[in-house]
Amino acid sequence: QALHALWLTLIIAAIAVPLNTLFGVVLAIALVRHRFPGRGLLNAVVDLPLALSPVVVGLSLYLLYGTGGWLGGLAGHGIKILFALPGMILATIFVSLPFVVREVVPVLREIGTDQEQAAETLGAAPFTTFRRITLPAIRWAVCYGVVLTTARAIGEFGAVSIVSGRIEGKTETLPLYVQSQFEGFNTTGAFAACVVLALIALATVLAMRMFRPREGAG
Repeated sequence: QALHALWLTLIIAAIAVPLNTLFGVVLAIALVRHRFPGRGLLNAVVDLPLALSPVVVGLSLYLLYGTGGWLGGLAGHGIKILFALPGMILATIFVSLPFVVREVVPVLREIGTDQEQAAETLGAAPFTTFRRITLPAIRWAVCYGVVLTTARAIGEFGAVSIVSGRIEGKTETLPLYVQSQFEGFNTTGAFAACVVLALIALATVLAMRMFRPREGAG
């Protein structure tokens, strides 16, 4: 069960982190480089996962995809969200959404648009401008955001505990496994899993310290 919980946790992180990285970079560029109706509202919504309790997030997904919910009919078409991997991934994506955005936005504002506009004036395509100018300038901010997103995705408990149903051996992530073992008075198993989570947390802290000076060096 411990190995399955670890494997499930890593699978969720492996899916949620790349999606949030891609979405975070696109959203950061949209917020900084473009003006559109609802921009202020969208900027506020990005921080919503930081303000909401993870339990509220999980309950909202439960009400949305559960029986009688707006998207509850998906289960009748063979698309199972709750008490399955998709629901756990959705919950993890939502709670870890802000980190890449909030790391990239200040860097984009700092570098300005002079180089990007110069490249466009010389005939560079938008994607070429992004790949050759924007991405190198924000790469360490993206890496730093990825580290924070990974840490949150691996350690998420509240939202995942509701949408997963906490089915042992099936929908139990490593943080959920720790609680179930502790509640079952298996302190050895709980502490062993805690050590694994602590090592992962230590790795993320070390990674952040590696990224920090490089980002500062430009």
